Amino acid sequence: MTITRRESLTLIAATAALGAANAESVAAYDVAVIGAGAFGAWTAERLKSAGASVVLIDQYGVAHARASSAGESRVTRISYGGDPLYSEMARESLLAWRELSARAATPLYYGAGVLWFSPADDQYMAKSLQYLKATQTAHMTFTADGMRRLYPQMRFAEGEAGFLEVESGALIAGRGVQTAVALAQVPVVLARCGPPRKIADAYEPAPGVRAKSLVYACGPWLAKIFPDLLGRRIVATRQEVLHFGPAPGDDRFGPRKLPVWADFNKGAIVYGIPDLEGQGFKLAFDAHGAEVDPDSEDRRVDRKTVENARDYLKTRFPDLADAPLVHSRVCQYENTSNGDFLIDRHPEFDDVWLVGGGSGHGFKHAPAVGRIVAGHLADPKKPVEPRFSLQSKETVRKRTVF
Repeated sequence: MTITRRESLTLIAATAALGAANAESVAAYDVAVIGAGAFGAWTAERLKSAGASVVLIDQYGVAHARASSAGESRVTRISYGGDPLYSEMARESLLAWRELSARAATPLYYGAGVLWFSPADDQYMAKSLQYLKATQTAHMTFTADGMRRLYPQMRFAEGEAGFLEVESGALIAGRGVQTAVALAQVPVVLARCGPPRKIADAYEPAPGVRAKSLVYACGPWLAKIFPDLLGRRIVATRQEVLHFGPAPGDDRFGPRKLPVWADFNKGAIVYGIPDLEGQGFKLAFDAHGAEVDPDSEDRRVDRKTVENARDYLKTRFPDLADAPLVHSRVCQYENTSNGDFLIDRHPEFDDVWLVGGGSGHGFKHAPAVGRIVAGHLADPKKPVEPRFSLQSKETVRKRTVF
């Protein structure tokens, strides 16, 4: 079923209204999902699709300004250095995002492709390319000259090479999460949640809300709710995103002529998204910033970040070097020690699940994460993926997932 824009807005408004409703009117549920970002939204959607009664609880609202899942856009890509776990989750999730986009009033998926480039001998890139070939994933390979011919608005160094994931691209972030919740018609309650509190045979995560099981999918707030358990296992770090405005009438930096791109050079990753929906050319440095508190973080972009971005533009996109900064955003990653997700039971509660550690690459995977969590709740004996286990989460940063 395709939903019109008016119907979509009505559903979103109705969902929001439930959060303002008297708590006494909220019924009992099979599952309460705490956190209405991408992981929480898709977990709720998958649970409801499986026949469970579900409520979403968030202290600020669906895809709110401080959420890791908010903002304009996110990359969706298949390449993970040959890692089949995340590549296959990304492939599964891309189909779900595209299906959601087809039902939405306005597009949520832009199939601009994803261009990766690096020194030609980079091993991460080589493994990614081997995986694409082995799985017959649509792609194209290029020398530096080939990329120059196809994308004259970019600059490439001698000795670089690249490949294009043809069917990948970008997702609209905040609106995508809101649409997933609205179309699933999952009720939303606005409340601040603490650790599990069980009364008789049910949990009460918020006033008037009762649920048999809980899923905590609240990103950087996980460690705040469970400081002793997750205090150093999930760390929120500052991330700054910049949007530069192309010249009037210049469409060279839009999705018809420029793909999503990732500059993978000697471990330093810079990535960008073309000008989607008039929001400007997006650029970000994929490096873990300072540790932050997601509630109180000052979300003004540092001047030094803007200077570094302009230096980068001079090298790669010289026609944007002096482009105006049309807007910017400070969000956060929530990092596990190596970048693997956390999807595991709370060690003291069999019917409480901890889901997080998106670490900047999680948004695209949300439909698959939701399916995994729903599967565990349906079958309590289903083993946890070892890489997603709480036991595998260390307290010293050693990033291995990019």
